[in-house]
Amino acid sequence: MVIRQGEQEPFLRNVFTLKACAPIVGAQVLSHETEEKLLDKWACFVRELDPDILTGYNINNFDVPYLLNRASHLKVKGFEYLGRVTNIRSVIKDTVIQSKQMGRRENKFVNFEGRVPFDLLFVLLRDYKLRSYTLNAVSYHFLQEQKEDVHHSIITDLQNESDQTRRRLAMYCLKDAYLPLRLLNKLMCIVNYMEMARVTGVPLACLLTRGQQIKVMSQLLRKSKVAGYLIPSYQSSGSEEQYEGATVIEPKRGYYANPISTLDFASLYPSIMMAHNLCYTTLVQPNMKDKLSLSPDQLTHTPANNVFVKSSVRKGILPEILESLLAARKRAKADLKVETDPFKRSVLDGRQLALKISANSVYGFTGAQVGKLPCLEISGSVTAYGRTMIEQTKQEVEQRYTAENGYENDAVVIYGDTDSVMVNFGVKTLERSMELGKEAADYVSAKFVKPIKLEFEKVYYPYLLINKKRYAGLYFTRPDRYDKMDCKGIETVRRDNSPLVANLMNNCLQKLLIERNPDGAIEYAKQTIADLLCNRIDISQLVITKELAKSDYAAKQAHVELANKMKKRDPGNAPKLGDRVPYVLVAAAKNTPAYMKAEDPIYVLENCIPIDANYYLDNQLSKPLLRIFEPILGEKAESILLRGDHTRTRSVVTSKVGALAAFTKKRDACLGCKALLAAGQEGRALCQHCAPQEASLYQTELAAQRTLEDRFCRLWTECQRCQGSLHEEVICTSRDCPIFYMRTKIKMELETQEKRVA
Repeated sequence: MVIRQGEQEPFLRNVFTLKACAPIVGAQVLSHETEEKLLDKWACFVRELDPDILTGYNINNFDVPYLLNRASHLKVKGFEYLGRVTNIRSVIKDTVIQSKQMGRRENKFVNFEGRVPFDLLFVLLRDYKLRSYTLNAVSYHFLQEQKEDVHHSIITDLQNESDQTRRRLAMYCLKDAYLPLRLLNKLMCIVNYMEMARVTGVPLACLLTRGQQIKVMSQLLRKSKVAGYLIPSYQSSGSEEQYEGATVIEPKRGYYANPISTLDFASLYPSIMMAHNLCYTTLVQPNMKDKLSLSPDQLTHTPANNVFVKSSVRKGILPEILESLLAARKRAKADLKVETDPFKRSVLDGRQLALKISANSVYGFTGAQVGKLPCLEISGSVTAYGRTMIEQTKQEVEQRYTAENGYENDAVVIYGDTDSVMVNFGVKTLERSMELGKEAADYVSAKFVKPIKLEFEKVYYPYLLINKKRYAGLYFTRPDRYDKMDCKGIETVRRDNSPLVANLMNNCLQKLLIERNPDGAIEYAKQTIADLLCNRIDISQLVITKELAKSDYAAKQAHVELANKMKKRDPGNAPKLGDRVPYVLVAAAKNTPAYMKAEDPIYVLENCIPIDANYYLDNQLSKPLLRIFEPILGEKAESILLRGDHTRTRSVVTSKVGALAAFTKKRDACLGCKALLAAGQEGRALCQHCAPQEASLYQTELAAQRTLEDRFCRLWTECQRCQGSLHEEVICTSRDCPIFYMRTKIKMELETQEKRVA
């Protein structure tokens, strides 16, 4: 598919097929008799079209290398010349990216001279924290739309069968190309990355394959050249030397029914570097003080005991870079307010975001131990200033806003973290809390050196403060209605828990914060625990996903052991390095370690393996629940939530696999009273005592079958809508879709019920 940047829909939809294919509405089908001809025509099409950007999902690691390798195997002449420079081949190279943000990733890179390979998967891995990174999961998360997921094992059958089945494959491929274009447009990836490239002077392709340091280094080189400085060629190999980070004011834990005002420092670390002229070029080494003959009023002594010259002596390069970045961001935001054209607005929004990220990454560049130019004197001084400013803000607010000074109550700073403080002014209304917040921000800002500025940003009302970096509250920026429910560090946003935890936390917090109904939240939590213990929770809610970052962990990990197990069962479908592995914990003997209980969700469904409900209750649900309910219920929280009548009834399914299954003998039971049938009565549906009620029992079983059929039909129709046709069989096997798990489970239950009725 081909699209012009800024337009909503592709202007060209082509699909190249091997052998004849049935027509597709809105797309041009180009059929070829041989694979060599198909590949040759596709390469000619790319060269004739001459695109600037080649995009797709995981094209760097799969699609493009596969095409190049296949063309090489079939000896397709000239296929590898896919760039704009006619005599340079596109070659596959193996690369390894390692960073704190993304861990270690083994990738492939293919050069297209004059074109930019823009892999959407790389963008999402860098910029978004998601539970799963498959195209289906990502599309559903951002677009509420999915594609039919055709399993690799049936692709050959669909290709070889008929022109109608080939049409189905072609539709699958078109959707595979269309969804990344929709995502690029929705997330403004091209616009944001183009603006980042303009701001930092780094090529577009490098923004995806390199880290943060290259962006700062590029800007340093630009400014240094103009100022006449030379930058040393230096590569740090890492150091044990550390500096103290940001401060966190000890939280006053609890549930606050009063509005809590939040005061934030605008661009705290960049503004500190500008205000105090912190730079490589302004740092005064201890042995240089006397040589430079500088008076005390020309020097700045930082709280970390480092010395820098003031801007009156020499203006630093880092402050100059930050000033230009933040001034440009201010202009972009001003233009954004008056701009009406949607495309220009998206460009301006992308620009201000790029400028903000670039400014914030300058401090990190100086503190990176393994980096191009680490300087702990700068990074340590920045965090030291930050700590003193947070402490000073706390003192100023609590000293000024007191009942003695004519205010309603004594203000209390209940929490502070890095660049913000949360203040309880003791007032009852949002309007008054916002008014005092703005007044306090202006009052404290006047105490600091410009351009450091404290801003009033939001009010939380009500506010649940659980611990350091763990809180939740309704987020207000205007008094008439809340903007959102804001959660930090709570299991609503963590990816290493099952969806059950996130859904339970979200619903409980909604009842606590929005509905103000603690009793309803407690009852909902109890009911969820009861459903878990009675096997009423859908398996899609119990799936945990973890990234397979490396194959040799120091200790055994559940997802790694499962990946090895799946490799033995089906090597072609097993997870690979860098994939997120979905698994559930199944019941096993007491004291069995968790890594031995991990199992593939589909394998669990197909073989009726019982879930380890105790693991999910003790290791997944109990701690998050107690964290949010202890501020409300106190010490009784554990006994109310995790013990009681709702935990006494349990259901356990019988597994079809396992050590004991080989020694068990199946016997028929009566469908009415469930008693085992006596010898000589095997094969009958009912025992002699229930035989007189045969008609009513048959109607009961038939009604149960109809209910299951109705549920299965609804799920089947939903899947048909997703695949775009109500007349074809559903062959989707997307493991990121909860409907797939529901459909698989209902299908098995329906087959069992049909046997009972028959």
